[in-house]
Parts: sequence; C-alpha cells; structure tokens
Amino acid sequence: MEVQIKDIYKAYGDHQALKGVSMDIPEGSIFGLLGPNGAGKTSLIRILNQITAPDSGQILLNGAPLKKEDVHRIGYLPEERGLYKKMAVGEQATYLARLKGLDRREARSALKYWFERFEIQDWWGKKVEELSKGMAQKIQFITTVLHEPQLLIFDEPFSGFDPINAELIKNEILELNQKGTTILFSTHRMESVELLCQHIALINRSEVILSGSLEDIRDRYRDRTYAIVMRMEEQKTTELPEGSERIDEHQKGQERHLKVRLADGMQTDALLQKLMLSGRIERFEEVIPTVNEIFIKSVSESHE
Repeated sequence: MEVQIKDIYKAYGDHQALKGVSMDIPEGSIFGLLGPNGAGKTSLIRILNQITAPDSGQILLNGAPLKKEDVHRIGYLPEERGLYKKMAVGEQATYLARLKGLDRREARSALKYWFERFEIQDWWGKKVEELSKGMAQKIQFITTVLHEPQLLIFDEPFSGFDPINAELIKNEILELNQKGTTILFSTHRMESVELLCQHIALINRSEVILSGSLEDIRDRYRDRTYAIVMRMEEQKTTELPEGSERIDEHQKGQERHLKVRLADGMQTDALLQKLMLSGRIERFEEVIPTVNEIFIKSVSESHE
C-alpha cells in the first residue's frame, strides 16, 4: 500500500501539533518516522489510524482518500499497550481479531498459526496479568498482524523485549515486508532504523525537516571525512596536505588512528600520497554518517 500524506495540520487548543506535514511512504517499504519527544509523531499516527482527524490536509491510500473502512487494511501496535489484564489470552486475542473483521473460525485459524509460530500455545488459557511485559507484547504483536493488513504501523515495536525476542520481532517485521506489507514504524532506536528502513522522515517542532530514502539522505550528509589506520612509530608525526583537516589522531601500540576531513574538490590521492611519507597505510575508508548523527545534526540545525 502506498501512503501519501499531504499538508496535514492539527492543533489541540493553542498547541499546533502538526504544521503542513507531507511525506510519501512507498508501497512495500519500511518507513521510519523519527523525531524528538513531542515533535508530532504520535499525532500523525493517530490521524492515520482515524483516532483523530486532521484540521486540514489529506491522506491517500493507493491514491484514494483515507476512509472509515480502511481500518481493516491497517494494523496498529501502539507504544502504550492496551490488553485487558483479567481476560484470558486466547479469549482476548479472538475478540481483537473479530474487531478486525475476521469471523470466529478465521480468527481461531490465524491465532493457531501465530501461537504455534511463536511457540506460545500454553498461554492460551492464561490471564494477561500472569504474563511478563515481553510476553504481553508478543500477544499484542500477534493481534496487530493476524488480519494480514496492507499497512502496519508500529510505535516503538521493540519496547519491553529482551535481545532474543527483539530479534524475533525484527525478523517477523522483515518477513511481513518481504510479502508486500508496507510498514511504518516510529522509534528512538536508531540502530533499528539503520537495519530496517529504506526511507525515513524526521519531524521536529511539528514540521518535517528531513524526508527521503535513507541512502540518499546519508549521501547528502557525507562530509568527506576519512578514517585511516597506519603502521608507524608513535613519535613520528603524520603529514597532511594543505586543504585537509585533522579531526582526530591517537596511537594504539604501533597503529596510528586518524580522522581527516578533505576540503571540497580535494582528491583522496593527494591525502594518500602525503600519508605514505609517514608510514604504511593499513586501512583507509570514508566515514558515512549514522542515522543517529544525522538525527542530532538535523534537529540541532533546525533549532538555530
């Protein structure tokens, strides 16, 4: 499912939660919705789920305006979980499946598949209050995906999971995406964005300040910085050509570690030739900015 978000405005009293927010979520992509706390991410997710309505603007699903019936094409896992603690797990999961449009037979069949997949058949008769937070998270994940939605929205999907179960959920998300599901997820875990997302949008102070493919964005933020490891004596000074900036340099045994930034237009050959006068080059690679570095830099710049 392709999602187009066009010029969305939303205010709560005097607070402007969203100001002209626009972004395109390509069909079949994993899209990261990023931003500091209070930036407007939750407001946008609530609008996508029709929990609230925008003051103005439009959301299109596969080119058609978002409508009430689209709730059955969307799966939503909120950050704040909402299972009823006193209900049995199986009873509650069946109830939630029915709300998503499945009849009782379809619900039981889908739940049987997922409970076996997660090896949690023994939980069926337990009450939610008997489960750990991570176990309850698994149940809510299952109830989010079992109706095979075309669009899945995850808000902090790895919250509460230990590393093993976080890996399990990550693999399930990737498999759902490989089957064609479009996935939007909001997270503060930048390493998850690096691993999963093909596209991102960064919201700050209610506005989109960065949006596009992750590859293009990382390319845009490259600053011609290179990491170098050399084999040389500690007392010897590394020589750098004019137009280069020494950002960092330290010794580890016989290895000299450097970070050097080149001026625009300067060729790496000039740097390599100069460095070879000081010692043997063991490693030479460009430093590509991480999503976390891009996040911090973009938010900082938007505050200036």
